Amino acid sequence: MGIVTFVETGTKKNRMKRVVWVGLFAMSTTLMAQITKPLQFKEETFDFGKVVEANGPVTHQFEFTNVSSRPIRILLVKPSCGCTTPDWSKEPVQPGKTGFIQARFDPKGRPGYFNKSLTVTTDADTNPIVLQIKGSVGAENEVDFTEFNGINGNWRVKTSSLNLGKVYLKDEFVVREFEIMNSGAKPITYLNKYDGPVYIRVAVEPKVLQPNERGVVKLSYNGKLKNEYGFQSDNVVIHTDDEQQPMKSFSVYATLEDYFPTLTPAELAKAPKLQINEVAVDFGRIKQNQAAARAVSITNTGKSPLQLKSVQGNCTCITTSTDSKTLKPGESTSIKISFNPQDRKGTQQKAVTVYSNDPQNPVQRITFTAYVED
Repeated sequence: MGIVTFVETGTKKNRMKRVVWVGLFAMSTTLMAQITKPLQFKEETFDFGKVVEANGPVTHQFEFTNVSSRPIRILLVKPSCGCTTPDWSKEPVQPGKTGFIQARFDPKGRPGYFNKSLTVTTDADTNPIVLQIKGSVGAENEVDFTEFNGINGNWRVKTSSLNLGKVYLKDEFVVREFEIMNSGAKPITYLNKYDGPVYIRVAVEPKVLQPNERGVVKLSYNGKLKNEYGFQSDNVVIHTDDEQQPMKSFSVYATLEDYFPTLTPAELAKAPKLQINEVAVDFGRIKQNQAAARAVSITNTGKSPLQLKSVQGNCTCITTSTDSKTLKPGESTSIKISFNPQDRKGTQQKAVTVYSNDPQNPVQRITFTAYVED
């Protein structure tokens, strides 16, 4: 940033206004320089994970797009360590075209965690671009417990809960795998028994997990049997002969939505369409333990009947109701949202999720804020 010289003329108040204005101008200029990057990278940090030293160097290629209006040349790529060898697009990259920065890391004689950088200089910007590579160097058979943060007896898991992510309400079991490791000194056997709801099935492979061996817990989840929308929480208990903790309890999470096949443009033109006329609601200041209510208008702007499958608040403090669950094309109704702050105080941010048969936007949210006074 350059040096600005101020000439003190006029009143003290006017001089202060000029100082503030120049300061804001300099700040906005700096922010624009940070936001506007002529080269847009898909990623600026890459994690190799575990790198086996005996297998030799590993390579990753950072790809970028020239989003400016003129050709850009990579002048220099400087690594932070001699263990990293760079390569890059040597010819100018035209506007809208892609190029690459390549990083080759040699793990020889460098056990443990590494985090290296490559400083990229171009002819388009005086500010260099910094890319990073990281990972952990070890032997091929070396046991690495760092990625298994959850402990369940002598089992180690990557997370203490099992999150299946999005699951569709279809009449089929969706399977997800969760990696486990035996950190004990004895084999652990899965006893072919688990406790859980009928819409969740459990399998463990291999059934006998040797010391330091990895395996997987396979969870199968049937959304149609569950038959509820939105975020769901369940629990399963897996029976083993682990001396330290034979009964292994896990929370199971899933988010359930309808499945919609890909539609043709003609089919989409005839489909229902949910329009929420107010997606952000401000309840303003409300008293504690006094419910406040608002109505949000929704319209079917499509060509087929719109069905409201479910309307859910993300808190027990929220209740919702609608006058109609089915809207003809062009028809409108209201979603009534009631918020009871109970013992909450201060600023509250909540959401209501609307599930419908709109194939393009089946899941939409209404967010609202409120300030709860004593």
